[in-house]
Amino acid sequence: MTKQAEPGAEPPIAVKEAAAAPQPVAPSADQTKISVSQGFGAWLSRSRCSLAFTSYQTGQLFLAGRLPDGRVSFHQQNYMRAMGLHATAQRLFLGSLFQIWRLENVLAPHERANRDFDRLYVPRNAQTTGDIDIHEIAPDRSGRVIFVNTKYSCLATPSIIHGFKPLWTPPFISRLAAEDRCHLNGLAMEQGAPAYVTAVGRSDVIHGWREQRHEGGVLIDVRTDRILTDQLSMPHSPRVGPGGVWLLDSGRGMLVRVDPQNGAREEVAFCPGFLRGLALHEGHAIVTVSMPREGAFSGLALQDELARRGAEPWCGVCIIDLTTGGLVEWIRLSGAIKELFDVAVIPGIVCPMALGAGSPDIRSLISFDQEFGPLQPSNPA
Repeated sequence: MTKQAEPGAEPPIAVKEAAAAPQPVAPSADQTKISVSQGFGAWLSRSRCSLAFTSYQTGQLFLAGRLPDGRVSFHQQNYMRAMGLHATAQRLFLGSLFQIWRLENVLAPHERANRDFDRLYVPRNAQTTGDIDIHEIAPDRSGRVIFVNTKYSCLATPSIIHGFKPLWTPPFISRLAAEDRCHLNGLAMEQGAPAYVTAVGRSDVIHGWREQRHEGGVLIDVRTDRILTDQLSMPHSPRVGPGGVWLLDSGRGMLVRVDPQNGAREEVAFCPGFLRGLALHEGHAIVTVSMPREGAFSGLALQDELARRGAEPWCGVCIIDLTTGGLVEWIRLSGAIKELFDVAVIPGIVCPMALGAGSPDIRSLISFDQEFGPLQPSNPA
């Protein structure tokens, strides 16, 4: 692979680790300030990973890593209404306003971008779906992309001809309709296949979930259509992990674990904000927290719990010890960004960066395979 132009993307925000309370750093163009806990950089190093997270409110993909001098790097690029995210060391999938993006790493193991970055993710494909309110996204064991199509209350996959191909709907949904009937939002994979989903309410009418925000949220096993529990409040982001299914009981501000056999719910940790986006990594939960919005997010138990604890909500990323439930490290954003959506771990990567779909470097960065391919396919159709 040969690169004919080194990317000249805007430099990352380099954040010095804060000693205690969040300390502001120089704001970016959108006037967002980012601070981190004292041990966040060391946690990245110990955990042998970097993080990716999204803000649909401002349409940004953030990549957090560690620079050679020990500072924390935040590299950000614009993707319109950035939502669901799946990350590996070589590839990112990202759901946006009306497209699903595939970004590929173009660096060889010995190469670095802008001297310090061991991954450079470049957008290589965009599948146009239309505005169907894409939420969480993941590839299955065959590489097929599966995503939560919230507007049509189904799991879906991209179609070669159409915007999407439906794969599954909750048992209480009677037909496909662009009505966001139950606010299907979260997807858990197990052994490379869809296993569990979350929805805010068991409703089969347009926006019917809004009447079930306080209690009535469901966790469903998609393999059997069995509703494991309907006692959640605006649940999000189920993940299969130690001891059961972990998810965010967002209306209560709780990280919880659900027993898939009997639906029993165990509260593990409270986080000061509206939760959506969860990743599990080496005994920790990485969770995004947002400032609660008025309207659909008002009147929830989360507000009472914040008041009881004498706490104010904030926007950022919380890292929680799964054993103790303690919040051990954090990222905090203040200013323009008040809401985040998804978060993913990039294992084995120290300091990643990406190009945006509309960035000025996208035209000048050219890479190609060193080896010639066959002129004719080996098994022509």
